Amino acid sequence: MSPGGGRALGPLLLLLLALLRCAGRRALVNRSVPDVCATCHIHATCHQIEGKSVCICNYGFVGNGRTHCQDKDECQIGASKICGNHTLCHNTHGSFYCVCLDGYRASNNNKTFIPNDGTNCTDIDECEESGLCGHNARCVNTEGSYECHCNDGYKLENGELSFHPDGNIVSCKGVDCGFPPSVLHAHPASVNETTYGSEVTYNCVHGYFIASGNQTAVCNAKGQWDGTDLVCKEIDCGKPFLIPHTEMIWDNSTTLWSRVYYKCEEGYYFNGDKNFSECRIDQSWENITYICKEEELFSNLSIFNETCVKWQRKTGRLGVQETYTFHILSQRWDDKNFSEDVIFNITTSEDNPEVCLDLSSGINYLVNITTISSTNITVSVTVAVQTKVKEAFNNVLIFNDTCLKWRRNVRGTGVEDRYSFHVQGQRWYQKEFSHEMTFNLTTHKQAPEVCFDLQPGTNYSINISMVALNFSLLVSMTTQITDPPFPDVEFVAVKGSAPLLKLRKAEDRNGPISLYQVIVLPLGLQSTFICDSFAAATFFGNTTDAKGYVAAEFQAKDVADNMSIALGDRHYYGKFYNAPLKLGEEYCVVLRIISEWNKVKTQSCAVWAQIKNLSPTLQYMTAVGLGSVAAVCLILFLSFSAARSYLHSTVHSPPAALACEAVHLSATMDVAQTGIISSFTETENVSLL
Repeated sequence: MSPGGGRALGPLLLLLLALLRCAGRRALVNRSVPDVCATCHIHATCHQIEGKSVCICNYGFVGNGRTHCQDKDECQIGASKICGNHTLCHNTHGSFYCVCLDGYRASNNNKTFIPNDGTNCTDIDECEESGLCGHNARCVNTEGSYECHCNDGYKLENGELSFHPDGNIVSCKGVDCGFPPSVLHAHPASVNETTYGSEVTYNCVHGYFIASGNQTAVCNAKGQWDGTDLVCKEIDCGKPFLIPHTEMIWDNSTTLWSRVYYKCEEGYYFNGDKNFSECRIDQSWENITYICKEEELFSNLSIFNETCVKWQRKTGRLGVQETYTFHILSQRWDDKNFSEDVIFNITTSEDNPEVCLDLSSGINYLVNITTISSTNITVSVTVAVQTKVKEAFNNVLIFNDTCLKWRRNVRGTGVEDRYSFHVQGQRWYQKEFSHEMTFNLTTHKQAPEVCFDLQPGTNYSINISMVALNFSLLVSMTTQITDPPFPDVEFVAVKGSAPLLKLRKAEDRNGPISLYQVIVLPLGLQSTFICDSFAAATFFGNTTDAKGYVAAEFQAKDVADNMSIALGDRHYYGKFYNAPLKLGEEYCVVLRIISEWNKVKTQSCAVWAQIKNLSPTLQYMTAVGLGSVAAVCLILFLSFSAARSYLHSTVHSPPAALACEAVHLSATMDVAQTGIISSFTETENVSLL
């Protein structure tokens, strides 16, 4: 190509390029704009924002909305933050859901939830289901779970305080405190149970008393005995009381039942019930009315002709002149302010002096006569003189125990007299008792009679006043005692063993209660027993056992309310022996209450217990079993000795000792299976035949 042609072609190429550029621009203008919503990801949604189409990933996905939208793990921020407390979060494709932990439930009662409606997880009270923890245990709810605790008196074998069943075999075993601990100078009355809540009562041994502490111990939930702090101290009465003009014969012993004897000094004579005092269970010396009086200067003192006194002088002073001083004190029952006091002397050498006093009628007098003995000791005697009210009363008589009658002095035909009665009753044995009544009686009868509504066993003072004549008369009256209250007992019927009996103290309503007796009878004699027959039940012995016997006797003052009595404990109560009951026998136990006063004895009885099919205790059976084993061993040993002497060189039988050992081993195994370990300190001659 020539240089000229090249220069011509250049502009053409430029033109062609311009045309092509224009064509391209036209082509771009004519092409359609692409749809943005059509380009959104499958897990995205197209939204219009400010007039433009925008792709946004759906809820639960994250990305640019067009090229990618991947699943969002909501649970990664933590279950407690997104689901709430006590939950688990589970992520799903594009979403999530919540579940409650074990031990909790959703408040909407569904298994799964999304916390957009206020749903939360609340604790399940598993203890609402009965029997969840099994026998002898209780359920305790906890946050999200529960625990099992043994009931009081039970415990886990593994020593833990609580457990969770979870399919494991766990049981609560009853607490056993074992045999009660020993208490110094005391013994348990009886031990029937040793499990939780069981009680045992301790009694001080003979010669000791309860100084402090609890008499009853209780098995607690920890398997320990509570209340074993009883303190028993030996009874000590201290130094005996002194009696004037006596010498004491005494070994300086002050313990229970120690005795001190009294002897009058020379020139004095004994006057009282007995000459010794004993140390009693209440830690005091027995009160006695032992009095040593100087040899009498007065004897056979008597009142005659209502206002005269006479006496005999001491033999050694007959014919000797002596001076006697009379001191007369007078009072009137109808006038408390009235009082007269007269003193005078008489001197006489008569052996039988007589003195008549100038006394007024209807007045009570105390006459005290004194003289000086040869040893310059003043001796006195006092007598009571009560003159009759002649103007108002004659022949006053007590009849039918509670009635009075008298004869009036006639003051005119048909004249009525008015009498005022003031009755006061007291009992020496019941200080708080008081019976008082006042009433009037108007009568024109020549021989009036009146009967009083009086209580039994009471000393009464009856003051009778005659209003018109201003006279009064005091009459003393004592009513007889009646049967004591029926014994308040809790009847017990048992089989196989002797019961522990509870003795309740009775009230002194009908007279002073003196004794309590526990009587044991064969059951067949219950219907024939007579309460007021004291010959039917006496001291225990081979001859009296067939008809019954008194097992125990208690003085009323020694009885405490709710005392415990164990039959057959081989102790003495009073003068009676509490003998052991015979095996296989049937018994009836009777409580007798006795009242004694003014030479009258009354009694009341109640059937206390019936005992049938009396069987031996485990210790007794063990002792008999070991005794039988010993007998078998002895027989085998003797048989072996005889055989050995006869067949010394030809026959070789097993040694008797080995046979005994085999028998003993068998017996020991039988005893061990019962769980008994016995220590025998005394042997009873008892036959099982």
